[in-house]
Amino acid sequence: MPETDQSSDGALSFDLTARPWIPVLRGDGTQDELSLREVFAQAAGLRRIVGDLPTQEFALVRLLLAVVHDALEGPQDIEDWSDLWADEKCFAPVDAYLDAHRGRFDLLDAQAPFFQTAGLRTAKDDVFSLNRIVADVPNGEPFFTARMPTVNRLTFAEAARWVIHAHAYDTSGIKTGVEGDNRAKGGKVYPLGVGWAGNLGGVFVEGRTLRETLLLNLVAADTGGLEFGADDAPAWRREPCGPGGAERTPTGVRDLYTWQTRRLRLHFDEGGVHGVVLGYGDPLTARNRHNREPMTAWRRSTAQEKKLREAVVYLPRDHDPERSAWRGIASLIADGAGNTQGPEAAPYLRPRVLEWVARLVTEGELERGFLVRARVVGAKYGTQQSVIDEIVDDHVSMGVVLLHEQDRHYAQQAIDAVADADKAVIALGDLATNLARAAGAETEGPRSRARDLAYGLLEAPYRTWLAELGAAEDPYAQRTAWQQQVHEIVGRLGDRLMAAAGNAAWQGRTVDLKHGTEWLNSALAGKWFRSALTKGLGRPDSSDTPPDTDAAPAPETTAKAPA
Repeated sequence: MPETDQSSDGALSFDLTARPWIPVLRGDGTQDELSLREVFAQAAGLRRIVGDLPTQEFALVRLLLAVVHDALEGPQDIEDWSDLWADEKCFAPVDAYLDAHRGRFDLLDAQAPFFQTAGLRTAKDDVFSLNRIVADVPNGEPFFTARMPTVNRLTFAEAARWVIHAHAYDTSGIKTGVEGDNRAKGGKVYPLGVGWAGNLGGVFVEGRTLRETLLLNLVAADTGGLEFGADDAPAWRREPCGPGGAERTPTGVRDLYTWQTRRLRLHFDEGGVHGVVLGYGDPLTARNRHNREPMTAWRRSTAQEKKLREAVVYLPRDHDPERSAWRGIASLIADGAGNTQGPEAAPYLRPRVLEWVARLVTEGELERGFLVRARVVGAKYGTQQSVIDEIVDDHVSMGVVLLHEQDRHYAQQAIDAVADADKAVIALGDLATNLARAAGAETEGPRSRARDLAYGLLEAPYRTWLAELGAAEDPYAQRTAWQQQVHEIVGRLGDRLMAAAGNAAWQGRTVDLKHGTEWLNSALAGKWFRSALTKGLGRPDSSDTPPDTDAAPAPETTAKAPA
């Protein structure tokens, strides 16, 4: 089968509604590529979208959500959503919808190519390397890429995915000006920011199948804290973009999921795509978009409030590549309801998509034992956002009962269990520091290594414990069992550190403390360590929760809990 079609006038065509281009993982573990129609028709038998990168998967999921929202014109409320959840053929209207808008889903169309600007050109008619849209080819770093040293050609299917990814995650920096863009100065447009999704600490909910994933993230129009304009529409239901950009306010999720942050034009022949013209498109600041964008957590920025002289400023809460998602569980499941106005505005807001799932649980649309994965995806940019340094891709599996708005006991135990791990890791870091001090050695390296090792060994047990927590009858008993497990794991690590400390630490030395001096050796350091574990976690053989009062003298170090 040829990769492209030809119209009656001989022009090439690549119809995204009919041609396979979306990579999927089937329920039996095999991979395939499907068209838009096939993805929706087979969604119940697909595990998920896979993509060339996790960020590409996130962008594709948002595209599919925009199609569903628009094709179904909703859901308007939770009753509408419930009907969709119960209907195995809920995506059937998508087929007629794609028929109606088929002309806007042609990647190679001469007048309105999908997610592109027809006739886009520079003053010198430059055509640039595909490196500009393929994110796994870092400029200047060819040794860290799967494509060496450049991308000469893409299939039409690959190009379609990278066009969508460019709008979502393209880097900032100086770009070549295109004809008709009045922002160009001397043939250049100066930095206007990354693609919209690049601002976000992306979060979405994964079900057991792609059908469940799409429905779980299909927030209803009456979702609290989100605004849906009556004129909300995706990019293909708007006038085709011309050169340059327009400043406007997003109308809702369909608009944001397909926001045209760039102006692109692919250059191709019958064999595929061989070049691109890429410029800036519609600018969009991330400030205070929490009432439109549901797929990220938000943090209040007092610094921006002072700078901009605004009462409240919320910015997307991005992901830290050095911190696993389980350690940030509070930002996902802590009660996100709160005031967003005035001096008492909440310091953090959890993703609205998780607020939506919490509502489904609270109102009984999802059974308490239903298991979901909170997936976190994001890009970390470097050098003034001109390159992507790292990509974050992680998940936390949990029972939806943890999101229940009226029954917060399960969620609180999950959050407190991370605090238990933090306490144990701090104690181990203090032990490593004190052993180094007793030996007269440098302290920061041993402390950092001990903490990293402890978090690494606690990660898998916590994920298993969390996935099982929702099915437990007593969350408090589960928490106690977790504390005992942490005590055992970190206690063994402490024993290993002491055994490896050597004779110098065993003999010890005089060290300065706040209250004077003291002879510090591995025996005393071990005593402090065991005391700190018992204080934070309780005795390893006890069913009691840890005491609130101090159980023993604290170590001299001034470690703080991880941010």
